[in-house]
Amino acid sequence: MSPEERRAFGARVAQFRKSRGMRQDQLAAAINRTASWVSQVERGVQPVVRLDVLQLLADGLGVSVQALRPEVPATAANRSSTVTDQSNDLDLARLSLSGHPALDALLAVRAQPEAPDIAELTADVDRLWQLTHSARFAELSTAITEVLPRLERAARTAGGESAEVHLLLSQAYQAVAAAFVRQDEADAAWVAADRAIQAAEQSGQPLHVFAGIYRLAHVFVRLRRLDQAEYTAGSAVTALRAHIPATDPPPEALSVLGSLHLVLALAAARSGQREQARKEIDHARAVARQLGEDRNDFNLEFGPTNVEIQAVSTAVDLGDAGEALDVGLRIHSERLSPERRSRLLIDLGRAHAQRRHLGEAIDCLLRAEELAPESIRTHVAARATIRELILIAGRSAPSELVKLAKRANATG
Repeated sequence: MSPEERRAFGARVAQFRKSRGMRQDQLAAAINRTASWVSQVERGVQPVVRLDVLQLLADGLGVSVQALRPEVPATAANRSSTVTDQSNDLDLARLSLSGHPALDALLAVRAQPEAPDIAELTADVDRLWQLTHSARFAELSTAITEVLPRLERAARTAGGESAEVHLLLSQAYQAVAAAFVRQDEADAAWVAADRAIQAAEQSGQPLHVFAGIYRLAHVFVRLRRLDQAEYTAGSAVTALRAHIPATDPPPEALSVLGSLHLVLALAAARSGQREQARKEIDHARAVARQLGEDRNDFNLEFGPTNVEIQAVSTAVDLGDAGEALDVGLRIHSERLSPERRSRLLIDLGRAHAQRRHLGEAIDCLLRAEELAPESIRTHVAARATIRELILIAGRSAPSELVKLAKRANATG
C-alpha cells in the first residue's frame, strides 16, 4: 500500500468506527489489538495488507472486507476467514527487517563521509529500549521503521565514528530481537539477533557480542531448538569464564555471564532437565551475589531480583508450583521494568493455576495485564493458562476471567 492508500484506508476505518459509536480502545479490544495499533491504522502509519488481518478488522467494525477495501475480491476475502491470525503489533517492524537494510547507502557515491549526530541516535536507541521494556510494541514498531534505516545508513557513512554507530546499531537490533521474542515472532528475532551480533563485533565491543548471543539463545528457546540454545549460551559461558578475571571482575561481564546462565536454566527446564535447570539457577545466583546489586547492563536487567524471577519461571516450567509461589511471593520487583514485573505476575498466575487457585491466578493475570497489556496478549504461556482457567471454572467462570480471555484471544 502506498502512503496515500494507507491514509485513505485509515480514513474509512475511522469513519466506520465513529458511525458505530466505538472508541479506538473498544475496537482494539474487539479485534485483539491495542488502541495504539488502531490509531496507527487510522492515521495511515500501520499498513493492513494481509487478508486475515483485514477480515479481523472488518468483523470488528461489522462491515464487509469490500467495504474497507473495494479492490479485494470477495472470494479472496472468504478464504482469509479460515486463516489463523498470526499478526501482531510488530508487523510494521517485521517489514523493516526484510531485505537489505540500506540499499541507498550502497549506491550513493560521496566524496566525504557524513558526520552522524551521535547524541540524537543514542536518544533514539534509548527510546527503543524504553518501549521494549514497557511492552509498548505498537509504538515500538513505528519507531523501529524510523530509527533502523538512519542507523544502517550512518553505519556505512560515518567515517571515523563508525565504531560508535555500530555499537548503537547493535543495541537497536537487540531491542528489536527482545521485542520479537516476546511477541512470539522467533524468525524475525533471529534476523535481528544475528544483525546485532555482527554490528557489535564491528564496534569492537566484545561484551556486546555476548549480549547479542544471549538474545540469539532466547530465539532458539522460543523455536524449541533447545540443543542450539544450550550450545549457543554454553559456549559463550565457557569463553567468558576463561577471560573474566577472578579478582575484581567487571560488573558488566558478570551481568552477561549471569544472564547466560539464566537462559541455560530456561532451556534445561523446557527440556525437562530438572537437575541441570536448578544447577544453572544456582550458578546465576552465585554471579548475582558477586555482582551485589540489580543492574541493567546491556538492558539485561540482571541482578539478584531477576535471578529469583527466573527461578519462579523455571519452577513453573518444571511443574513445581509450590516452590514457585514460595520464591515469588518474597520478590520485591518494584525497581524492574513493567515487562519484567508483568512476567513475574504471569508466572505466579501459572503457578496458582497449577494449584487450581482460581481467584489468585486471575488476580495475578489481571495485574500483569495492567502493567503491560500487550505482553499478556502475546505471551503463549499466559494465554494457555487463561484457557486452562476457563476450563477449570466451567460455566461458573467469573466475568473478569471471561473478559480477560476475550482480550487475550484465549477463548478457543
